[in-house]
Amino acid sequence: HLDWHGSYRSYQSAKARIHERTQRACLYSRHDEATRHMVERADVIAGARAISVGIDIPPVAGIGFAEDLLIDRAYLPTRAHEAAALASLDALSAFATDGHIPPHIRLDAAFAAGMARAMDIDPSAVADGLHSYRPGAHRAEAIANIDGVRYINDSKATNAHAARASLAAHADHSVVWIAGGLAKGASFDTLVAEMEDKLKAAVIIGVDHEPFRRAFRQSPHLPVRYIDPDDANPLHTAVTTAQQLADRGDVVLLAPACASMDQFANYAVRGQEFAAAVRQLTP
Repeated sequence: HLDWHGSYRSYQSAKARIHERTQRACLYSRHDEATRHMVERADVIAGARAISVGIDIPPVAGIGFAEDLLIDRAYLPTRAHEAAALASLDALSAFATDGHIPPHIRLDAAFAAGMARAMDIDPSAVADGLHSYRPGAHRAEAIANIDGVRYINDSKATNAHAARASLAAHADHSVVWIAGGLAKGASFDTLVAEMEDKLKAAVIIGVDHEPFRRAFRQSPHLPVRYIDPDDANPLHTAVTTAQQLADRGDVVLLAPACASMDQFANYAVRGQEFAAAVRQLTP
């Protein structure tokens, strides 16, 4: 969003305002120093607490995981020497990828649990909520399994950070990645470098090919196909191209890392067209 805010510092300052006048609890990721500093500087109501959230064993005043349990060491009177079990990883089974719960899903669940506990929600209700929750459309949505290849719609992954989480959820060398769109000046060099081991191939849609061409220069061994920006049905072409690159056991993943407005009305329409193209495939 730097095109709107003008600088990373301005963007960070705008995000930090979410904690202003907090009355109960400011939750932050203990895996991210920037969010901790936001909480330390926040102008909160007297009595508001800082609660750290993570996917590791939590310290006092934290929410996190111990083996396969989501636990609370933030809201118990006896938190200095004990924790409350909130849910097992089984509660997140609807989000499993290749038999595992991705780290970003664990973190999201921990934040949700921490917010609920801040409002004095009983631990058993937290578990019930996680068990019953289902993600919205276009968020790591499984569309089909065709000849042993899974097709996943994560059109909501509209920036590099979200695409990184989406790619990281899959096995090494298994992802045929459909990416691209309106890059808004973003660079994908770091994303490709960090996620290269996850990729088997890439198919690039959208009008901004150059940032991807630049990023993939460091990975000349990876097959990368670029769909003509003037293609009347770019996702249909991208999906059929991806099918040709994928083998049994692979994943064709739409996680664009870009905005959608160059070729689609919004990310939802982009996801719908991806799903429609997948359903038209011939096994």
